[in-house]
Amino acid sequence: MSRIHDRTASLSEAQPVPYWLDDPGKPRPEPALTGTETCDLLVVGGGYSGLWTALIAKERDPDREVVLVEGREVGWAASGRNGGFCAASLTHGLGNGLTRWPDEIHRLEELGARNLDEIEKAVARYSLDCEFERTGEIDVATEPYQAEELRAWHRELGERGLADGIAFLDADAVREQVDSPTFRAGLWDRRGVAMLHPAKLAWGLKRACRGLGVRVYEHTPALTLRPYGAGMAVRTPYGAIRARHVALGTNVFPNLVRRVRAYTVPVYDYALMTEPLTPGQRASIGWRGRQGLGDSANQFHYFRLSADDRILWGGYDAVYPYGGRVRAEYEHRPETYAKLAGHFFTCFPQLEGVRFTHAWGGAIDTCSRFSAFFGTAHQGKVAYAAGFTGLGVGATRFGADVMLDLLAGERTERTALEMVRKKPVPFPPEPFAWTGIALTKWSLARADSHHGHRNLWLRTMDRLGLGFDS
Repeated sequence: MSRIHDRTASLSEAQPVPYWLDDPGKPRPEPALTGTETCDLLVVGGGYSGLWTALIAKERDPDREVVLVEGREVGWAASGRNGGFCAASLTHGLGNGLTRWPDEIHRLEELGARNLDEIEKAVARYSLDCEFERTGEIDVATEPYQAEELRAWHRELGERGLADGIAFLDADAVREQVDSPTFRAGLWDRRGVAMLHPAKLAWGLKRACRGLGVRVYEHTPALTLRPYGAGMAVRTPYGAIRARHVALGTNVFPNLVRRVRAYTVPVYDYALMTEPLTPGQRASIGWRGRQGLGDSANQFHYFRLSADDRILWGGYDAVYPYGGRVRAEYEHRPETYAKLAGHFFTCFPQLEGVRFTHAWGGAIDTCSRFSAFFGTAHQGKVAYAAGFTGLGVGATRFGADVMLDLLAGERTERTALEMVRKKPVPFPPEPFAWTGIALTKWSLARADSHHGHRNLWLRTMDRLGLGFDS
């Protein structure tokens, strides 16, 4: 009992706010829209999806009039609460992509790598002070069966010509990179993931958008969407916007195109941030390469170093609220924080005594194929992208390109993809959605405790194309 108490004591001063948003350099919000606006393109949503769409729209056509509205403040939701892993993968990992789009996987990987390169170029071009570090990511095994699975997976990737830049690390090699007694093997993707400060990326993109002439309104929720003449009209609390085209980047929040709502559900994810490590504490764990890390369990953890040598430790619990509601009270879950703290010190016992300064949660927009889907409405005048399932820091930029292609009516290498042309399976109504998700979570936890064995429910979901593997 005393050891449990010692570990929860590490949370005694943790502030219940996202570390990334608790920044003295946070910019002031732009004023809300009052009156009537007209534009060529209206972007709804001030997270990554909307910000990249507005920015790229101006890059493609500097004369295009672009307006962006955000219901609260730019970057306040998922874009300011995530782990700051900016991955090249457009498919929520290579395994998910290979299962769902085997014939397109090489093209999808190529487009994803190009997309990450473009993000890196944008960081330099617009001087986005977002602590961008292209250090890669290591997927670590903490059980013997996971180590064998990683070895077999690396071998399969090599046979398929997909292992470029990916190295298998045995126990000694992975612990040479990051020293945890729980690590038994790892796969190091050296180029496919960057680390960054997620809120600073959002704030920097807002500044870049405004610099190109995008008119940004915060505290301006879009309430309704309807046809208006040759274009569309959106009503806001104090005004209205008339636009030729509309791009919806609202993700986890209810889509203004009602038929899209059944394709996503919110899942709440939680994270802790430590105080800055001392030089001695850093030396005790190594981590000189500053890679992002994630473990191989179904209920997985993700963890990384911040620019000032704190450790972000998140994941494991994924909580679906009955009815799929997005509410502020779901953003904090002390029982999950306590669980995460215990797991942290199991992974890094040499850091006993470290305190957590921040603890927070947020909603992820999940769809049944665990990667983004796209579409249009109102005779092609409205486009949307959603369902990024927690891997949207990088993929939302690709989604922005897709939405702009769709609004232009262009057939491009992006819009020709099966991933873009087809939708995931929608979620059923309650109580079936909650029951199915709860059964899946129970089955995944059971698989973790039974050497990865997937039970009948998970195997059935796999056959239906609804299976999940972290």
